[in-house]
Amino acid sequence: MKKTIGLMLFPGFQIVDLAAVTVFEVANAIPGGPYYEMTMLSEHGGPVASSAGVAVMTQPFGAPAFDTIMVAGAMDVLPSTPAFVDFLRDASGASRRTASICTGAFQLAEAGLLDGRRVTTHWALARELQRRHPKARVEEDRIFIEDGRVWSSAGMTACIDLALALVEADHGMELARAVARKMVVYHRRTGGQSQFSALLELEPKSDRIQNALTYAKRNLRKALSVDELADAANLSRRQFTRSFRLETGQSPAKAVETLRVEAARVMIEDGNHAIDVVAREVGFDDPERMRRAFIRAYGVPPQAVKRAARSAAAA
Repeated sequence: MKKTIGLMLFPGFQIVDLAAVTVFEVANAIPGGPYYEMTMLSEHGGPVASSAGVAVMTQPFGAPAFDTIMVAGAMDVLPSTPAFVDFLRDASGASRRTASICTGAFQLAEAGLLDGRRVTTHWALARELQRRHPKARVEEDRIFIEDGRVWSSAGMTACIDLALALVEADHGMELARAVARKMVVYHRRTGGQSQFSALLELEPKSDRIQNALTYAKRNLRKALSVDELADAANLSRRQFTRSFRLETGQSPAKAVETLRVEAARVMIEDGNHAIDVVAREVGFDDPERMRRAFIRAYGVPPQAVKRAARSAAAA
């Protein structure tokens, strides 16, 4: 049976959030589908203009029962009408799960759905969400968060990550991966919402610093001292350290840790390696050091990532 998804739109919504709809569309085209039925909703129905001026046809709020009710976001926090908040509250109570994209988390909070729950939103507005709604537990460096029946995502393209996670929760990892392959996106982005991969997050401006990072990623089992990375960049230690921080905003040690954590997570999720083997392969001195690095990066230890991967595979 197809799962019904209602996406709540409002004037000025961010049109990139419709990329979430594409995830469900692509899922429907994969053998075994269709899996989802999408409905665009708005307070009055009819065409609703996005912030880009492109209008989307919607149906007016009606029966609130969906499998999943989702709220789109905007470029900024836009005021909600009482009818919008009331329908969201009713629909959340009648639906299996509720999800917000980007600033849609503000609407969830207005509806009283985030009290005591973990939530994320666009990094630039996370502290504003926490200020306005202190009962919510805002985590500003997450791509998406699942807290019980309430899901939330970071800004812009993180709606794709959220939708893929919903597909995975509904139908398993293989379907979510198949959708990601067709869309030419990562099945599951690692790290915080500011990155697409560790190397892209660092975004060095010069070839020399990029060379050092590429060398590091290819040689994670080595100690990767500052002197070794400086040699890869063909710079003196002093020049390298100064240039690296200026271009990436991180110390070389922190960047190497980020690369190691990313590589370790991929190994844990895609294989059946023991934790101590993973730690050794990516250059951590011992599993405890890797555990601390995972908690800094993801908020959970590697064992939790391994359990989640196993559960998803079993599903």
